[in-house]
Amino acid sequence: MVTLILLGVLAVCVLVQLYFAFFRFLPLTRYQDPVPVTQRPVTVIVAAHNEQDNLFELLPQLLDQDYPEFEVLLVNDRSDDDTEFYTYELERQYPNFRVVTVKKTPDYLNSKKYALALGIRAARYEHLLFTDADCRPCSPHWIAKMQAGYDSGTEVVLGYSPYVQLKGFLNQLIRYETLLTGIQYLSQANAGRAYMGVGRNLSYTKSCFFKNKGFASHIKLTGGDDDLFVRDAASNSKVTIVIDKEAQTASIPKKTFREWVVQKRRHLSVGGRYRAADRRRIGAFIGANILFYILFLILLVLNSHLAILGALAGVRYLAVFPVYLAAARRLDDKISLLLMPVLDLVYFVNYLFLGISVLLYKQFRWK
Repeated sequence: MVTLILLGVLAVCVLVQLYFAFFRFLPLTRYQDPVPVTQRPVTVIVAAHNEQDNLFELLPQLLDQDYPEFEVLLVNDRSDDDTEFYTYELERQYPNFRVVTVKKTPDYLNSKKYALALGIRAARYEHLLFTDADCRPCSPHWIAKMQAGYDSGTEVVLGYSPYVQLKGFLNQLIRYETLLTGIQYLSQANAGRAYMGVGRNLSYTKSCFFKNKGFASHIKLTGGDDDLFVRDAASNSKVTIVIDKEAQTASIPKKTFREWVVQKRRHLSVGGRYRAADRRRIGAFIGANILFYILFLILLVLNSHLAILGALAGVRYLAVFPVYLAAARRLDDKISLLLMPVLDLVYFVNYLFLGISVLLYKQFRWK
């Protein structure tokens, strides 16, 4: 009797995953990016704290963008490396490059959000485009492609930012996690229910920022300058997505598991601030996957109804994974088909322990 109940719950978990795969995620694989109509002036904003080496690579690529009118605005956030000297030379060479320097952050404010807010206030143009110092635009048309998302009435454009492909299992895991996160927030935004974005590739208007009172609702939190702002903006602003490869920025991944865990704990720590409907939806997706693996292991150990157990697992893998692969192809993100079952298992088990750790430890700092 107990095993039948467990099998029933397992079947529900599979049905939940099939629902997300076919009704939420599959439409993303057929999404067509908007065609650019008007090329508006753009301010590209980068907040950087001791990122000299990354800026050596990033800033020339930004300044070399193929776009008629734009400026690159660097917010030098309390850097004590040679960022100031390097950017001084760039200011002399490029009239569309400017620097805003932060000497000290007020004690009651989050440093990154304070830096971004100063950059937004100093921006010359209405349309803003954000990335991080450890990112690289995937093409010289990044600005143009992202700005194509501003069709009639749009105030926020969400982009995709995969991690650079390197050797090793950790890199595969990081890129798989990024893919699943991207599929979720891009699919929701495509359905008109945006709930987050990533600051590595995000655009919104200056008017939208001030209309939503900037980062005021979460100014003291370590994270949230991207996802919680999009949460606020989505309630009264039109949000679109752009997922073309040329519209993406590639990010440099963490090199050690410890660094990645710290990063993910910081991201998860703001999840409790999402809208209740979004928390329930994310919880249903994550919970169904975690519970699937737990119940599968229990039933496997009990050695009961193995044929039904195998059939349920087969349905999940043969139906859900092809949707993930199709979404990866649409995003031009390379994921190993052979490693996917292992990556999926490790990701959701790791998510469970990360969630527990976030509940136990609430204090985080940004650099």
